[in-house]
Amino acid sequence: MTMQQTPLLLSRILGRGAILDPDVEVVTAQLNGTHRQTLGQTWTRANQVAHALNKHGIEVGDRVASFMWNNHRHLELYQGVPSMGAVLHTLNIRLSPTDLEYIINHANDRVIFADEDLLPLLEPIWDKVPCVELLVICRHGEGGESSFKNQIDYEDFIKGQPEKYDWPQIDENSPMGLCYTSGTTGKPKGVMYTHRSTYLHTMAGCLTDALGLTALDSLLGIVPMFHAMGWGLPFNASMLGCKHVMPHRFMTPDNFLKLMHEEDITIATGVPTIWQGVKAAIEAADGKFDLTKLARLTCGGSAPPVSMMRWYWDELGVEMIQGWGMTETNPLGTLSRKCAKYTQQTMSEDQQFENIAKAGLTMPGLEIEIFDENWNPQPHDGETVGELCIRGPWIAAEYYNDPQPEKFHDGWLVTGDVAKIDSEQYLMIADRSKDLIKSGGEWISSVDLENHIVALPYIAQAAVVAQPHPKWDERPVAMVIVAEGHTLDQQAVLDHCEKIFAKWQLPDEVIQTDAIPLTSTGKIDKKVIRAQLEAEGYKLPSLR
Repeated sequence: MTMQQTPLLLSRILGRGAILDPDVEVVTAQLNGTHRQTLGQTWTRANQVAHALNKHGIEVGDRVASFMWNNHRHLELYQGVPSMGAVLHTLNIRLSPTDLEYIINHANDRVIFADEDLLPLLEPIWDKVPCVELLVICRHGEGGESSFKNQIDYEDFIKGQPEKYDWPQIDENSPMGLCYTSGTTGKPKGVMYTHRSTYLHTMAGCLTDALGLTALDSLLGIVPMFHAMGWGLPFNASMLGCKHVMPHRFMTPDNFLKLMHEEDITIATGVPTIWQGVKAAIEAADGKFDLTKLARLTCGGSAPPVSMMRWYWDELGVEMIQGWGMTETNPLGTLSRKCAKYTQQTMSEDQQFENIAKAGLTMPGLEIEIFDENWNPQPHDGETVGELCIRGPWIAAEYYNDPQPEKFHDGWLVTGDVAKIDSEQYLMIADRSKDLIKSGGEWISSVDLENHIVALPYIAQAAVVAQPHPKWDERPVAMVIVAEGHTLDQQAVLDHCEKIFAKWQLPDEVIQTDAIPLTSTGKIDKKVIRAQLEAEGYKLPSLR
C-alpha cells in the first residue's frame, strides 16, 4: 500500500487558520491606537497581493523584497508571496546602504514593499539597484515620500484584484524565502529556504515540547520579521489560527506591556535585551498592567541571564524558553524548557533553571555534533569543546549563489560556534570561532571593521574586540596603532566607518596603543586583547 505523495507546500497550510476560524483578529500597533483586521481578511488580501504581483509579471521563483516592520501587510506578504511560488526576501532594515545595495542586487529583487517611514533608508541606493522595477509603499497615515521612478500605494496595488488565487502545484524543494546573514566576514550571505524546509520547521515549532503554540494563543511577535523569517512564527500562527499581535515600529517596553495587557497576550517572542527592558518597565509600572494571561516568553539571539529568567518565573509565573539557532537553521536548532524530560519532573527548581541556562535540546529531526580540527566527534561530557555542526531537513546545505565549502562539511553545516554537549545531550555555546560581536541580537564583523579602519592612511594597525555590555550583550571596541607623526582623531575614525557601516555597528571607543598582540601565525590575538582590557578594568564609555 502506498501513501499519497503530496508535496509539502506552504499554500496548503498558510490559509488553514483563516478557513477554520476567520474572525480571529490580526492586530497592529499604530501611531493612534491599533489597526485591526481578521485572519479571513488577511488571507483574502494575501490572495489579492498574489494576483497583483502576477499581473505585474512576477513568476514562480522571482524574488519579492519586503523592507518593513512587523505589521498586517507584512503578514499578508508572508502568506501570499510563497503561496504563489515567488520568493519573499525580507530585507534587514538595520543594514547600511552599502550592504542593502549588495543584497538587493545579489538577490535580483524585482519588487520592493516598504513601510513609508523607512523610505529615507532606501533613498541613497535607488540609482544603484537596476533590478528593482517597482516600489510598493505601505502607508500608515504618517507620510513619507520616495524619489523612486515607479511606485504605487499598497492599497491601490491590490484594489479590485480577485479574492481567490489558484496556487500553483510546484516542487516542494522550490525556494520560498530568502534571508541574508551578516554573521561573518566579507559580504552578507543569502540563505534560501524551501517550501519543504519551512513546512517541516512550521510543524516542529508547534510541537508541545517546542514553543507549545496552539490555536488558543494570542501571540505578540516582537522578533523582527526580517530576522530569519521572524523565527517562523508568522507561519505557525497562520497555520494554527492564533490571534497575532504586532508592534509595527513602536518597539518600546511600554508599548509591549500595553499590547500584552490589552490583547490578552499568552506568548511573546524576542531577544534578551527586549526582556530586560520589559522587566524594568513592569517593575516601574507597579501592577498597572494585567499580565495574568501571559504564560511563555521565548528568548533567542544570545543567552539570557538566569537571574532574569528566574525573575519572570518567580514574579509572574511566566516560563522563559531559550533557543539557539541561526539564519542558516531556519532558525530553530535547539530549545530549552524549564522541564523538558519525563525524568526532570522530580528536579528542584534550581536544577530546572540550570537546564534553561543551557542552549537546549535538539529539535526533533535535527542532529548536532561537536568536532575537533580533524573532524573527529568529541565526547558529550559537558567539558570538551569542539566546532558545533548541525544537520537536518531545514538546515542550509549551501549559500545562495555563493559557494563557501568551508561552511559545509560532509552533510553538516559548520556553525562557527564553539560548543560543549553534556551527557544529558544539552548544547552549551562556549565561544565563537570567528570573533564576531553580537550586539542586541545582531552580528557585527570585527574583521570587516578592522579592514575598513586600516584603510585610513594614518592607521598602521587595528583590532576590534567585543566588550561585555549589560543591555546589548556585547559592544565593539577598536584598538589602533597610529602611524608615526600622527595623532589619533577618534571622531574621524568613526566618521570613516559610518560611510559603510550602520550606526549600531560602529565601535563604542577607539583606543590608541603601541602594540597589538599577535598569534604565532601573525594573526591578531583577540583573546589576549580581551584579557588585557579585563585586567586593566576597562569599561565601555556608556558604563563609566
